[in-house]
Amino acid sequence: MQQTTLKKGLSGFALKYLGMALMVLDHIEYFFAYTGKVPLFFSMLGRLAAPLFLFCLIEGFTHTRDRKKYFLRIYLLSVLMGAVQFSFYNIGYALVRPDGFFPQNQMLASFSILIVILQGFDWCARKKWGRGFAAILIPLLLPIVTAVLMMAFPNPYFQFSLNLLAFTLLPLHTFIMDGGTATLFFGAILYLCRKNRKLQAAAFVIACILWDIVRLHLMAPDLAVRDFFTTAYEWMEVFAVIPMLCYNGTKGHGSKGLFYWFYPVHIYLFYALSCLFYRLI
Repeated sequence: MQQTTLKKGLSGFALKYLGMALMVLDHIEYFFAYTGKVPLFFSMLGRLAAPLFLFCLIEGFTHTRDRKKYFLRIYLLSVLMGAVQFSFYNIGYALVRPDGFFPQNQMLASFSILIVILQGFDWCARKKWGRGFAAILIPLLLPIVTAVLMMAFPNPYFQFSLNLLAFTLLPLHTFIMDGGTATLFFGAILYLCRKNRKLQAAAFVIACILWDIVRLHLMAPDLAVRDFFTTAYEWMEVFAVIPMLCYNGTKGHGSKGLFYWFYPVHIYLFYALSCLFYRLI
């Protein structure tokens, strides 16, 4: 994504703008579904947004000149959003919509954890095994360590502090509703296959289908075929490979800062509007 010469296909910025548009459709359905007026296809199209941003994250991580700075931009915003979500759970009852809904969008936390794991892969590739395995295993095992500490020390103040850490400074992939463990799995697949675009796309499709088959079998084993086009349509994220395959390897032109701030700003704006409309209708 470092080159800016004109080539056929979609640049990195074009993919991000496409992902942004699809994300807005998805979040319109997410925040305003209670009205009964939002078409379901908004959310179906929105399934493509997260994979596109994930793909762009892999490209950005691979080509950035300063990985530490790249990580910090995403991580600091994720900490801020995690603190907001924690407040909804613990002290922000007055801000919760009357139907009990509040935003649980923590994709940036998922991306933060993933970047640490990707750096671990990179260290292992350079035979820095200690750093590499630590960067991969610690984020993956942190939820288990946290659960053990929760059981070992039932003090409410300790548990409150541990929960705060889990939503902010030390996010747990199993705690994250938006992305979480699935994002780490798909991100690892995209990264490890990044040198062959067709293989990358095929691996992503297979990973998505396998993940959804296992998840849906465990959660809803009695699903009918029609349900995959009405309620269980997460699998539609596989269509994100179409724009991925159109990526031309160039960075393109656009506002880099927009993508960092648009995510939290539009989420809280949509949530505020949904609370306002809820009281008016």
